[in-house]
Amino acid sequence: MIHQYKLGGYNIVLDICSGSVHAVDDVAYDIIAMFEGSDKETVISAMKEKYVDGIEITDADIDECYQQVEQLRDAGKLFAPDTFEPMAGELKNKTRGVVKALCIHIAHTCNLNCAYCFASQGKYQGERAIMSYEVGKRALDFLIENSGTRRNLEVDFFGGEPLMNFEVVKQLVAYARSVEKEHNKNFRFTLTTNGLLIDDDVIEFANKEMSNVVLSLDGRKEIHDRYRVDYAGNGSWERIVPKFRKLVEARGGKNYYMRGTFTHANPDFLNDIKQMLDLGFTELSMEPLSAHRATPRS
Repeated sequence: MIHQYKLGGYNIVLDICSGSVHAVDDVAYDIIAMFEGSDKETVISAMKEKYVDGIEITDADIDECYQQVEQLRDAGKLFAPDTFEPMAGELKNKTRGVVKALCIHIAHTCNLNCAYCFASQGKYQGERAIMSYEVGKRALDFLIENSGTRRNLEVDFFGGEPLMNFEVVKQLVAYARSVEKEHNKNFRFTLTTNGLLIDDDVIEFANKEMSNVVLSLDGRKEIHDRYRVDYAGNGSWERIVPKFRKLVEARGGKNYYMRGTFTHANPDFLNDIKQMLDLGFTELSMEPLSAHRATPRS
C-alpha cells in the first residue's frame, strides 16, 4: 500500500507494508502514482507529455526514473505485498470486541496555557471540568468487562492536567487494585503531566503505582517558555525542571520519558535534546507540531 503527500516542499512516498519512506522529485512522485494502475508505455507517455521541455528533463531522464521505481519495487521498498492480509480475518476475530487499554481524561482543565495545545488548553473546546470518581470507576469496569481473556490492561491518566484531579486518580488506582485479582487482571498505569503540581506525594505514588510517567519538556528554557506558559504569561521551565529531576532520580532513571514538541521556533531541536541530556534525562521523545498554528507570547 502506497501513501503519498506533499509537506514542506517535499514529495513524500510511504510504502506502508515495508515501512520505507521516500523523498522524491516531481517526476518520480507522478510515476509512482500511476505505476500500479497503468502499463509502462502509458506512464512514460504521460510523463513525457507533462515534463519534457527539451532542456531540463529529457526522455532519457523519464525512462531512467521509471527504471528506478521498478528497482525499488523489486527490492521490496515500493509496492511491497501485505504479508498480514491472509491472516487479517483470523486476527480480527481473535480481538473482536476486546478492549485492552483506556486513556482516561481525568481532567478537562489545565494550569498551563500552551499556545500550541491540541486540546484547547485542556478544555477540548468544551467547558472546564474534572472527572468524578463514579465516572472513572465505570470506565475501569467497562475495561474489565470488555477485555475478554486478556490479563494485562493499560490505563493512561491524561488531560488537560491530570494532577489537577489527583485525588480521584488515587481513588481509581486503589479501586482497580482492589478488583484486579478477582478478575485475573493486571493493571498498568501511566500518568502524563506538565509537572507543575509534582510534589513528594505525587512522586511516592507514581513510583508505587505508575508503570510509566510522561513528562512534558520542550528542551532549552527559551524554547520551552516560548509556548508553555501559565495564564499570567510566565514560563514554566524553572518551576518544573527541578521537579522532573527529583522524580526521575527517585525512579532510578527508568520508566519515564520526556516528551517535547518542536515547532518552527526550534528546527535545531537537536540542541534541545542535548539540553535535556545535560539535565540528566535520557528517555526522550521529540515530536513535531503539525496541522496547527501556534502563536507565541509577546
